[in-house]
Amino acid sequence: MVGPTREWITIPVAGKEKRQWQIDVTFMASSWHCIFGQGCQGVLTEPAPELVHGCCSYGAYESEKKVKEKVEKLAKRLGDDEWQFKEIGLKKGVWQSAGKEEWRTRLHEDACVFLNRPGFEAGPGCALHLHALNTGRHFSDTKPTVCWQLPLRAADRDEEDDSVTSVLSEFGRDGWGEGGEEFAWWCTEAKEAFTGAEPVYKSMEPELRKMLGDSVYEEMAKYMDIRMTSGPPPMPHPAEVQVSLGRTRVRHP
Repeated sequence: MVGPTREWITIPVAGKEKRQWQIDVTFMASSWHCIFGQGCQGVLTEPAPELVHGCCSYGAYESEKKVKEKVEKLAKRLGDDEWQFKEIGLKKGVWQSAGKEEWRTRLHEDACVFLNRPGFEAGPGCALHLHALNTGRHFSDTKPTVCWQLPLRAADRDEEDDSVTSVLSEFGRDGWGEGGEEFAWWCTEAKEAFTGAEPVYKSMEPELRKMLGDSVYEEMAKYMDIRMTSGPPPMPHPAEVQVSLGRTRVRHP
């Protein structure tokens, strides 16, 4: 029988709202970190590290109008030395409709229009991310929601007692819909991405605080600190587990 591969902690949200967070301890304790341009093979149907697309091949989807408008305003402030396709983006618009009340960043040359490609003077990578670095801001203040949250993912679940459980885990292939199964590679499944110097709950603290709120984050971090230092160690992430094969059983004729 196959045992569990994830460990969880549930933290209630203080106040009148009947809500709790169910948090993936296994991923929070893992050493995952983004390896964009450092071994990331992209999310196409074949490995393509030379393109340096990362997970930007299909554009970023957004459903919050205020985020859409924020990105539009930021696009006008980007310098020519920050955004390779500024002329294209401003002329055609940085968003395309992806359905009712949903948008996707425009695609240009088979990837997001904000993605600077190899050969650009500032190097490959997201223009909005680069602008954040140049202005001393965290990239969660400049990028579409899904971009700064990846590979974190939160999803609400309605309970029978009318409460809501917000589940926080990693963004797996299923988060991309059916297309995710076609990826030749995905970072939360690849051991190469689990080489960070700190566990996720520390390395992604700014993003987690925005998603969970300060009080829930601090309670989670306190629990994780104990587990990582003096408590029983959290269950290892499947991508970090070294698989060892036992002795092969030989059948004799």
